[in-house]
Amino acid sequence: MLPDLLETASPAVEPLIDRPPVLGGRHPLATGSGPHGQRSSAAPEVFGNIFIGIAGMIGAGKSTLAKALGDHLGIDTYYEPVADNEYLEDFYRDTARYSFAMQVYLLNRRFQQHQEIIWRGRSAVQDRTIYEDSIFAKMLAKTGLMDERDYKTYVQLFRNMSNFMCKPSVIVFLDVSPEASAERIRMRSRDVESKIELGYLEALHEGYEEFIQNISKVIPVIRIDYEKFATAEEMAEVIKREYLDASFLRRVTTFDPTR
Repeated sequence: MLPDLLETASPAVEPLIDRPPVLGGRHPLATGSGPHGQRSSAAPEVFGNIFIGIAGMIGAGKSTLAKALGDHLGIDTYYEPVADNEYLEDFYRDTARYSFAMQVYLLNRRFQQHQEIIWRGRSAVQDRTIYEDSIFAKMLAKTGLMDERDYKTYVQLFRNMSNFMCKPSVIVFLDVSPEASAERIRMRSRDVESKIELGYLEALHEGYEEFIQNISKVIPVIRIDYEKFATAEEMAEVIKREYLDASFLRRVTTFDPTR
């Protein structure tokens, strides 16, 4: 039986960034956030310091929402390291051979980014969380594309890293259907993603459902139905309001400017 990464991971350290929001507090102008971050050009009045993690399927719109949230709240934005991923092409070409190397590479990069956000001590939004790696690693192991021994080693590595990880203030989960994910992947036309099939996305969607149920026990989650919003900016405003209302584990499907 395969171990569950989230269940075997050590409890995360409480965040250095304060979770309780303070409405009306002014966040200082960001001065940059490393090679994979983007500083905000404005600093509107927002709530205290916050670390927002964006979670969602491939093609869910995480980068678009991360930018909108960063701009809307005047906070640093950290993007998923894709362009300089030296394993990505090989992984899609020969998944079984490169599965373990790919997952360890991503775990290392996300851990580095996660820690940078914490130690800089400024509010930030992160495009894809380190915790989501558990979904992909578990799927690879279940389908025989990652050796069970390698998967157990990966889980142990994550567990050791978790001893040094502070939790995000909140995770925003972009809920999209496998069909919508497939269509967005097709529209953005990345060569390395051209072989992703609907069956894989359906299995991934099931993995995300299980993941959200587990992670919500330790980190507040706001679930967003991306397809019900006209713009990412509308979504950013709703997320801000839902966080202030502590409306976690709620399905947000509409934009109501009167709330």
